[in-house]
Amino acid sequence: MPQITVATINLRNRADRWRERRHLLVAQLLDVTPSLISLQEISFPIGQGRWIRNQINARLPDGKRPYRLIQIRKQHPIYGYLEGIGVLTNLPILYSDSLNLGYGGRVALRVNVELSNRQPLDFVATHLHHIAEDKQARQEQALMLTGWLADSRPIPAQVVAGDFNETPTGPAIQIMKQRFRSAYQLRHGAEPLATFPTALLPLGDWCGCLDYIFVSSGIRQVAQAQIFCDEPAPDDDTLYPSDHVGLLATLEI
Repeated sequence: MPQITVATINLRNRADRWRERRHLLVAQLLDVTPSLISLQEISFPIGQGRWIRNQINARLPDGKRPYRLIQIRKQHPIYGYLEGIGVLTNLPILYSDSLNLGYGGRVALRVNVELSNRQPLDFVATHLHHIAEDKQARQEQALMLTGWLADSRPIPAQVVAGDFNETPTGPAIQIMKQRFRSAYQLRHGAEPLATFPTALLPLGDWCGCLDYIFVSSGIRQVAQAQIFCDEPAPDDDTLYPSDHVGLLATLEI
């Protein structure tokens, strides 16, 4: 029975002290070396995704399989120049495709990989609409996403990971949970109290859970689920890898 570790982290693109926090991010990714990582808010002008991939690969122990990066820009003439989403993986890639979710060119990126027993797995990275009041927009995006995954090359083992910009009671999350299970909730009985913000981006008193790892019924068991990328720099308790913490899950398939 294959066991893999998957993760998601919003990078906050190049904003908020990127040059200071970038090595902190790489170090905390290397601490866990997930097989699949969903990345949101990748800055394309600075080649942020490629830089992270190269830094991780340069620091991997001998004999470890290097990571590949699949990334896609937002489907928008302006926003697409600035940022997009991506997947880092050290598993064999069979194919990839994407879905335009609208609302500023939001996208979902599917990377289909081969597990150690030759079973395929869909790993989907996404980042939904960000305006808090626009719950209907995210509801539409969740319906599009779940419909796409059900109708387009459906396979039993699917994982959807990313920043949904929606708290657990929101309609988009309820739609996702009609077809998928939350990895963190399966292990802990509830979603995290908050995945945003960290002290990198103080926003007053508000905090909430916006990030999720969803698994299909084809995933046999969630062996572990936790928050990660949540350690500040040793000499600066306001410097974090990002304004979001990440989620990490170990899956038995």
